[in-house]
Amino acid sequence: MAGLRLIVGLGNPGAEHARTRHNAGFWFIDALAQADGVRFGLESKLFGETARIVVAGEPVWLLRPATFMNASGKSITAALRYWKIEPEEMLVVHDELDLPPGVARLKFDGGHGGQNGLRDTIRLLGHGKFHRLRIGIGHPGHKDKVTPWVLGRAGAADEASILRAIGNAAEVLPLAVHGNFMDAMTRLHTPAP
Repeated sequence: MAGLRLIVGLGNPGAEHARTRHNAGFWFIDALAQADGVRFGLESKLFGETARIVVAGEPVWLLRPATFMNASGKSITAALRYWKIEPEEMLVVHDELDLPPGVARLKFDGGHGGQNGLRDTIRLLGHGKFHRLRIGIGHPGHKDKVTPWVLGRAGAADEASILRAIGNAAEVLPLAVHGNFMDAMTRLHTPAP
């Protein structure tokens, strides 16, 4: 399987959204950019901010859509076309209600599971054949509480758990970039002893 050439973090733009649970995708790619010492620059034709990092010797684009979450697909499809990258060479990083904080899971293909950024991307691509990194944010317990939950800030313990999951996912990224997704999944999904 092809490796990764593009990593997209999903989130909402603006300082008021920066540390919300819904922006876990931004947290991940921000951590990658910081570790590589690069800054994001605005690319208006891609409706987002981009940076380029090197992972295990391979150049990889990072994309932070500047659209709101429910219009993420506009930025993602523009970037895929512009850089001539196939959807299966892309990793979309997003918050996941169905996983507890501290858990991150890799996945290929599938539906959107109610995640609006994925919903828009799948709608515009016409399929879901791309890699996802699901960052667990936990569930508030009732569907009526989901919106304030995802748009709210995690407590200190949950935030620390989310950041730990992001670190664990970043550790297996070199495997994914080289196309070794099964190895990356095994390492990420197997709890440390």
